[in-house]
Amino acid sequence: MNSDRPPEMRSLLARLFLRMVHAYAAWARGMTLGVRAACFDAEGRVFLVRHSYVPGWHLPGGGIERHETALQALSKEMREEGNLLAGEAPRLFHVYLNRRTSKRDHVLFYVCEGVRQSAPKQPDWEIREAGFFALDRLPPDVTPATLRRLDEIAGRAQPAEFW
Repeated sequence: MNSDRPPEMRSLLARLFLRMVHAYAAWARGMTLGVRAACFDAEGRVFLVRHSYVPGWHLPGGGIERHETALQALSKEMREEGNLLAGEAPRLFHVYLNRRTSKRDHVLFYVCEGVRQSAPKQPDWEIREAGFFALDRLPPDVTPATLRRLDEIAGRAQPAEFW
């Protein structure tokens, strides 16, 4: 049964932590809404992060707070998780229901081209590692959802309804 879960949800501690975060967010917001982005630099490499609290490499992103627009949240998450600066205007790619997290969590997924880094991201309590990777040389433990999103962007798969 554990192998049916994505890698980031196989750890009991990670599942409990995410449940607590989403329980608070559902209480505070009713429905949770977040942003994630596939951030590509001028060389076509994608930016990925490895968190301290869930395994695997992920696309940067996070929750949208009250009084914050989706693009403000995206800009904040890119800055916090990677010191990233947008190049071209972010393009909304698709909206997903993230039912593995809760029945009310939606993700706005953006594609950002021409992204650059103002400074290397130093490890902190949330982000253990971060960097740009060539699409043909991704780290071995990229999450399945991240791989699916990259396939969708490349046109190798139709966008799914669920994250």
